Amino acid sequence: NHYQTRIQFLEHWVLSKLLRGNTYILKKRDDRNVVVGLYVLDPDRVKPLVADNGDIYYEIHKDELNRVGDPVVVPASEIIHDRMNCLFHPLVGVSPIFAAGLAATQGLNIQQNSVALFRNASTPGGILTAPGNITQEEALRLKTLWEQNHSGKNAGGVAFLGNGVEYKQMAMSAVDAQVIDQLQWSSETICSVMHVPPYKVGIGEMPKYDNVQSLNVEYYSQALQILIECIELCLDEGLGMAETKGTELDVKALLRMDAQSQMKVLTEGVKGSVLSPNEARVEIDREPAEGGDSPLSQQRSVPPLGRGDRRAGLGQGLSVDDLGGAHAEMARLATLGGGKDVADEADAGDVERDVGR
Repeated sequence: NHYQTRIQFLEHWVLSKLLRGNTYILKKRDDRNVVVGLYVLDPDRVKPLVADNGDIYYEIHKDELNRVGDPVVVPASEIIHDRMNCLFHPLVGVSPIFAAGLAATQGLNIQQNSVALFRNASTPGGILTAPGNITQEEALRLKTLWEQNHSGKNAGGVAFLGNGVEYKQMAMSAVDAQVIDQLQWSSETICSVMHVPPYKVGIGEMPKYDNVQSLNVEYYSQALQILIECIELCLDEGLGMAETKGTELDVKALLRMDAQSQMKVLTEGVKGSVLSPNEARVEIDREPAEGGDSPLSQQRSVPPLGRGDRRAGLGQGLSVDDLGGAHAEMARLATLGGGKDVADEADAGDVERDVGR
């Protein structure tokens, strides 16, 4: 569209789906009725509608950024609707945050309480006690005076108390002090509902095995694969792709292995005639080499001519002698590939002639 790059568009798509459970994409068409733009809409401005006959429509409210003027109702053919966790209605998705609501609320409360504690110089509250009975007004006066002069940035100062008034600081239990452990539990719960490995966001320890590709494959299969495949399918169906065409997001960079493992795999692929040299060079960002467009194989690996090959050759106008000569030439090359040279082959021919005599 006119205000987002490709990366920003895809990022907005995924964020809308994860945070709101729904992504609404409005199609922009030209005079030829061809889609020339895609706009990610604000989920708060879109409402799915179902007609009496079952047809689906979408009500879109005013959105200047996405060039929607007055509220309008459009058919489902003009909207790409990607949704997840449709717990209450097939057209209404639910964010994964719904499952992590309590853990997220707990984490926020812990952080807010920590802010209040550290604002008070990391000192918990206390109790002012007097030896005799005091009125409610006197208690409120002492409380207000203490909070003004001995809390917040004034905590830790010298206090003068008279008439037998004493201050007793409240102690914090060991369980209450385990803020880090409780925050980590909240974070791990949120990671679990988002299917993100905790170590990817700095929680917990990294796996012990040293294999970059395995870590990336785990992250891809758990967190990203379903999101990527949903985007591809929604674009294919929403844009009316033909059966021979489709959308494929490039994930090679995500699944790229470490340099040593990658070089080993590519080398084995070229040796095994699975990859051509130039295909391997492309994977490591190298220019193609001359003559490297076809897979390489040793001559000894060429199979002998069978009945099917003979019939195919005869069908192409080759004689039996031609096929026999080709087979003999392949056998001769295989012999050379086995470590024998032309001189050895000639000596072998002389021995055969002597024996024939």
